[in-house]
Amino acid sequence: MTSRETVLEIWPEIEWIQDPDLREKVLRTWLLGFERSPLGPEDLKEIPFTLHVPNCRVTFLAHKRLVVHLALACAVKIEEFMGKQMPVDRDTLIAGAILADVGKLLEYEKVDGRCVQSRRGQLLRHPFTGVALARECGVPDEVCHVIAAHAGEGDLIRRSAEAFIVHHADFMTYEPLVKGLDAEA
Repeated sequence: MTSRETVLEIWPEIEWIQDPDLREKVLRTWLLGFERSPLGPEDLKEIPFTLHVPNCRVTFLAHKRLVVHLALACAVKIEEFMGKQMPVDRDTLIAGAILADVGKLLEYEKVDGRCVQSRRGQLLRHPFTGVALARECGVPDEVCHVIAAHAGEGDLIRRSAEAFIVHHADFMTYEPLVKGLDAEA
């Protein structure tokens, strides 16, 4: 069973969340995800962040932590240059970025040492399972919106500022690997 300390070790960014209640709900969501997943915390340091890039060497945890850091850096600059014109709730942003791919704990599994999409993952992509885990832990709708809207599914709804930021932080570090000029290399 995964401990609170282990989750905080792999996700030190949880401490950036100012609201202690939200911080606890984010932590509990990851604990619940690990409880229901065939993957463990150590797997996140090894498995690829995406199955859409052949031989992807960027790990799940490296990519997800990068997205959190990029999202916060974007929020800081948006606040600096746009002020109240585009308010960004940092706790919602950080919590949403940390939880954006928690559903991959249910979408992925390891078979013969390889990371593959699980049967559940074939039926329910990670934005859906991520929202389900988060809702079960009492995560507020504003954060669940970020989880739901961070991937392509979000193209069908109006995204909040926080969801746009997380979406772009995620996709700017994904799409060049899949669709960029170097994708064939």
